[in-house]
Amino acid sequence: MKYGTSIVSLALVALTTSSPTSAFQSSPTYAFTAPSAIKRQQMKHDRNIRLHADTATSPSPEVTNTSGKGFGTITTKKTTLKNSEKDSKSNNINENETELETQEIMKMSSPKVKEQLLNLLPSMTGTAEEFRLVEAYVNALEEKFVPPQTLDFLNLAIHGDWQFLFTTNQLGRPSPKLRLTELVQNIDINGFDGKLSNRASWDLAQDGITFDAGGSFASTISYNINQGARMTINEDHDLKIELAPGSAVPEDTQELVGLIHRAMPTEMFDSSQLGMDTTYVDTEIRIVRYTGVRHEGVRNIFMRKGAVQINPTLVEK
Repeated sequence: MKYGTSIVSLALVALTTSSPTSAFQSSPTYAFTAPSAIKRQQMKHDRNIRLHADTATSPSPEVTNTSGKGFGTITTKKTTLKNSEKDSKSNNINENETELETQEIMKMSSPKVKEQLLNLLPSMTGTAEEFRLVEAYVNALEEKFVPPQTLDFLNLAIHGDWQFLFTTNQLGRPSPKLRLTELVQNIDINGFDGKLSNRASWDLAQDGITFDAGGSFASTISYNINQGARMTINEDHDLKIELAPGSAVPEDTQELVGLIHRAMPTEMFDSSQLGMDTTYVDTEIRIVRYTGVRHEGVRNIFMRKGAVQINPTLVEK
């Protein structure tokens, strides 16, 4: 294997480049050697030193000669250099291919980019390549987007129910006791003001096996539009839980809220003191970018509820 070969080669070089001087000084037998023998040993020692110095100062790009105690001259292949060169070439090829693919995406029309994005999102498995593609699609849509020029057009474009599809934020670890079946953002407009409500449908297995409790969770907060088209979200954060008909009553409401908090994107569970920019919107999808200390640069992708029918099982891999 590549890394195994590199490690063995380095270990061999380290073992065989021990100074011959230390070998002479550490051997007590030389104190009783005849002067002629000492001279012969010294000559041999000097020759080894010269050999070691020559090979250390002018190594071949392919082969390194090293003197080793008890082994004479050891020849070792510089596999580490070759492997690093191969890795560098491979990385350059991958970067070039990525750049070309990104350029091709930027040349696509907005409807085509949106189609590719909607095909990808429901079939994602969490690979780095998938996240890179999402980023490229989002950047392409934002680059081509012409924002609404008036407040009325903006409100007309963003109002209503939007089904959550994707976040660039890191999610927590959902508990197997809780499942979210739907996450919808509702925007209730009123001129320069409005209300933002993030609603989650949930099911709870209190015993860890049977999902006997269920209902909805809503995080509601007000906003103002006072910087261009940016929605500045206020601090009047309100949480509400409603049980579905026939649902069992949760034994620990605080635990339920905590489980929902772990399962939801944090920027949707508590949006207080954030700004939200609409970086792309049409009749079907909407992309927003959050600003603020807690979630600067985080993007969410939404689909207008009922506008597009997505079936992950039909998406081609």
